[in-house]
Amino acid sequence: MHRLLVATLVLVALCSLGSVDSSAYDKIVTHSRIRARKEGPNVCALQQVMGTKKKYFSTCRNWYKGTICGKKAVVLYECCPGYMKLEGMRGCPAVAPIDHVYGTLGLVKATTTQQYADMSKLREEIEGKGSFTMFAPSNEAWDQLDSNVRAALVGNVNIELYNALHFHMVNHRLLTKDMKNDMSVTSMYNDLGLYINHYSNGIVTVNCARIIHGNQVATNGVVHVIDRVISAVGSNIKEVLDVTDELSSFSAAALASGIMDKLDQAGHYTVFAPTNEAFDKLSPGYLNRIMEDKAVIAALVNYHLLNSVQCSEAIMAGSVYETAEGSTIEIGCDGDSLTVNGIKMVLKKDIVTTNGVIHLIDRVLVPDSAKDGLALMGQSQSTFSDMVSELGLASVLGPKTEYTLLAPVDDAFTKEVMSTDQSVLKYILENHILKLKVTLSELYNGQLLETLAGKLLRVFIYRTAVCIENSCMVRGSKEGSNGALHVMRSIIKPAEKTMYERLTTDGRFKIFLSLIETAGLTDLLKQEGSFTIFAPTDDAFEGLTREDFDLLKSDVNALRVILLYHFSNGVFINGGLEGGVTNLLKTLQGNNLQVLSVNNSINVNSVDVPDSDLMATNGVIHVVKNVLYPADLPVGRQDLLVLLKKLIRYIQIKFVSGFTYTEIPLTFLKRVITTTHYIETGPEVKLTRRIETSEPTITKVTRVIETEPIVTEVVIEGEPTITKVTQVVESDPTLTKVTRVIGGDASITTRVSTGDPSLTKVTRVIKGDASTTTRVGTGDPSLTKVTRVIAEQPSITKVTRVIEGGVDAEGKPIAGGAGYTTGNEPYIIEGPDFSKITTIHGNPNLIDEESERITKIIKEGGRSAAARKAPAGMRRRTRLVRRHHKPRE
Repeated sequence: MHRLLVATLVLVALCSLGSVDSSAYDKIVTHSRIRARKEGPNVCALQQVMGTKKKYFSTCRNWYKGTICGKKAVVLYECCPGYMKLEGMRGCPAVAPIDHVYGTLGLVKATTTQQYADMSKLREEIEGKGSFTMFAPSNEAWDQLDSNVRAALVGNVNIELYNALHFHMVNHRLLTKDMKNDMSVTSMYNDLGLYINHYSNGIVTVNCARIIHGNQVATNGVVHVIDRVISAVGSNIKEVLDVTDELSSFSAAALASGIMDKLDQAGHYTVFAPTNEAFDKLSPGYLNRIMEDKAVIAALVNYHLLNSVQCSEAIMAGSVYETAEGSTIEIGCDGDSLTVNGIKMVLKKDIVTTNGVIHLIDRVLVPDSAKDGLALMGQSQSTFSDMVSELGLASVLGPKTEYTLLAPVDDAFTKEVMSTDQSVLKYILENHILKLKVTLSELYNGQLLETLAGKLLRVFIYRTAVCIENSCMVRGSKEGSNGALHVMRSIIKPAEKTMYERLTTDGRFKIFLSLIETAGLTDLLKQEGSFTIFAPTDDAFEGLTREDFDLLKSDVNALRVILLYHFSNGVFINGGLEGGVTNLLKTLQGNNLQVLSVNNSINVNSVDVPDSDLMATNGVIHVVKNVLYPADLPVGRQDLLVLLKKLIRYIQIKFVSGFTYTEIPLTFLKRVITTTHYIETGPEVKLTRRIETSEPTITKVTRVIETEPIVTEVVIEGEPTITKVTQVVESDPTLTKVTRVIGGDASITTRVSTGDPSLTKVTRVIKGDASTTTRVGTGDPSLTKVTRVIAEQPSITKVTRVIEGGVDAEGKPIAGGAGYTTGNEPYIIEGPDFSKITTIHGNPNLIDEESERITKIIKEGGRSAAARKAPAGMRRRTRLVRRHHKPRE
């Protein structure tokens, strides 16, 4: 038993060996020697594909599977290269004798090659002096050669056969450890190249012929036995495509995509070239359509191209390779056939060129990037695909339209869904199609995606899942030329109501909602946000008396602690939880909830959740039939302990005398405060909306006082000149306007009160045809405006000042207001001569001073200011004006 364990460990170590200074071929041979150690010294274990003569020094993967290219393989034991059997002795104890290259050909059983060397007069050369590497075809390789070709070689031994054998030779020694991948060496025939590939699975090929017995050292070189006869190579991939008629369609596509220039350059490529018949199998018009889009046709061609040389003989099992397009394909084998993505499609393999190899295939490989969005859907989304076509949605998803499909799997379309009215069903499908192309890598948590139906879907990103609303994605998202596909586990149901509305209309959570209201947390269920709530039904409070509820509601802080333990910040749906492990969700109370998801059901703190994923616009609701409480949080009051024991039965609550709950700051509640700023720039009113996060009982009001002046308007049109200055002081609203005009022959004073008394306008005219004083109560009470107009030649100056203040419904000044004018008596006010001021740029300080002086007089009602005499020649008239205390309708 101990020996078996040691042997197993040695074998595993060798299979994972990667740092030894030797080639992959040498490592595989070493592994084979270890596997056959029970058979004696220098014995190697090989695998032979049943029904064929193909033998391999196998990798660990093939050895333990017991298959090669999907076919059963039997184990053979043979002498390792360079060793021989001795009669009557176990294993292969003898070292093979060293001979010249010609003699070594017989030693490795390449007798046909040896015979042809003799016939072509090559024998003398490979028996003589020099250092040669001979890639000798096996006897079976000569038998597989086309009979006409072989007859032509044998029919002209001095030239054709001699040159063919020289093409298999290099004029220096090359061991397998010297052969590097993508290496080229010069042959002894016309300096034509031999193209060597050394693969990680130990396979070494020369012009895609596999070395089946290597490193048989000779006195004048080394012999490697290969599994086929190789021919001279002189053309690159482009040149082969140009002259091969059955590849004309692929050649045209490569030319249109701009890839052909690359295939004309040096490199190491593999091309899976579809024949013309393969292109004929495509849907009508597809090739013509994509030929107009260089990006799409380039994606198509590059999907057939590998940036490495993959000879068919190097494939022992399915392996994934990255294409030049960026996505991957699987290249495998099924017996002697080469497969692509698991399908036998290779018609002809290993057309060797100077810059790679070509395999002919019978179908076109179309990558996702060359498909439109609808073509991305597979078998598991066939129901969704059919319904999109049947309900007429496919017509709006053209090849030039960008969109994203959120395609539910077939199992999501239950009988209940399929029996829905077609108009409703179409609306459901429209909510599974996004207006934009959004790939998986572009999604982020909290992102909003607009559907064809106009709904906004929320994105939730978890550690092991990506979900949209209530549905999570299945692995396998795809990106097409104009769209993207995400496969969903279930039908997406966009949220329509807030958590408060859902809980209220449900009817099972009356007690919970009542307690939420008592705790002052109702806004939490109504406000915008992303929350997860484990909501206890009324059954969870069964057995509580009225006195118990009174006790529970009497301590608001304790009630908040209990209730907020049911809330977590963030939306956590069942599909987003990592299955089989405990997911810790931090609550608004501070302690963690322990949530476990198993077999599409969840429990929290070991309490079952009978109903989950009730989506709301501001979160998700999971229903529980127990009140939750932190297991590590004690209770400090005996009466509260008795109450909680009635409510919470799944844990043992600790009692610590005198313990009190820490008050939880309600910073997660949002209070909306609306502040309105009125600015005299025209009829527009600017509305500022500010959201402050604080305790719900705190209201913060900010008063803004604009600087002086904020509006200056100067109009110069010869004579007269008008200058207007406006200052805004924002506070409680009032509007008072006083206009005084000096100049004229007569004076008439009237007062009229109409409309809303919140607007006061006083007009006084002195000297002229008439003087009129008018008070009008109308308009918006948010502005106070004082205007003084002095009418003289040649200039008119108008000063406007807006002062905070207000009047009540009876026209009385409001406290704090400064802009109320009684207007009982007209007063003559003499001031500086404004005729010399033509613009505000002349002397703005003088205008400010005069504006302030007029304002002061108006504030004092005109009585405390000294009355000024009227200018000579002016008469002073006084008329009483009737005051209307109530606004006229």
